[in-house]
Amino acid sequence: MLPYRNLAEAEVVLGRNLTAAETFWFHYSASMPDYLLFYHNIAFLFVIFTLVPLPMAVAELIRPSTIAPFKLQPKVALPPSSFLKCYKVVLRVFFFVVGPLQLISYPSVKLVGIRTGLPLPSAWEMAAQLVVYFLVEDYGNYWIHRAMHSKWGYEKIHHVHHEFTAPMGFAAPYAHWAEVLVLGIPSFIGPALVPGHMVTFWLWIALRQIEAIETHCGYDFPFNPTKFIPFYGGAEYHDYHHYVGGQSQSNFASVFTYCDYIYGTDKGYRFQKAHLAKLREQWTAEEHNGIDISNHIGKIE
Repeated sequence: MLPYRNLAEAEVVLGRNLTAAETFWFHYSASMPDYLLFYHNIAFLFVIFTLVPLPMAVAELIRPSTIAPFKLQPKVALPPSSFLKCYKVVLRVFFFVVGPLQLISYPSVKLVGIRTGLPLPSAWEMAAQLVVYFLVEDYGNYWIHRAMHSKWGYEKIHHVHHEFTAPMGFAAPYAHWAEVLVLGIPSFIGPALVPGHMVTFWLWIALRQIEAIETHCGYDFPFNPTKFIPFYGGAEYHDYHHYVGGQSQSNFASVFTYCDYIYGTDKGYRFQKAHLAKLREQWTAEEHNGIDISNHIGKIE
């Protein structure tokens, strides 16, 4: 709730005219309690979990040929029942875990100093804070994810997420309720260390979930703009982790790849990539020389 009676008072306090975005924020939030603004996250997450994976799911179920060249595990074709089952589990976790967690976490948000007032943060401020949030969350998530692949962690908790060895977008939040709770901790550490505006916090939560859906989509599109982000893992990187399955000790990163590189947990992935690159080079040379390569088909899938 903003401590101003009207726009004129807000402009006097700030010593300048409000921007268009600040004017909109004033009209939207002036009389709204802060806790209601924070609870917008519940609606945002529901919309993201439901709508962001939907286009890829529809394409895969109705017109798979249009995206088939980009599928990372082309031999796996999930039936509609798998998509429905996945979404139902995600909704159950959302309503019984994610939603209640959001409801009780508001005092923590106020404690760390996430603000809702004016002025709104600049684009540079938001970008800098988001970089910190991603890096901090990525580091914490790496170690939690790695611990989940211990014998106890995998058998008791993490095996649920690995039910889909060929993941899809809906499977990003498909996990045991305990895993959802534990992995929520690194997501909050960044905003706690570098608190910003509620708008930045909203954007952080939205971008992190969209990123998780993208890395679980099961497709590697060459025109994806995330390929230009340094050290970004992406769908191909995380798909290998699911493909290897429960025995995987590789590619634990949630967003970036630096932890896997530093701690040596990307060796299996890098070995496979190098091996497949050599095979493709060999087969290209054989095809160029008129040698039948039909016996090789399928070995790189």
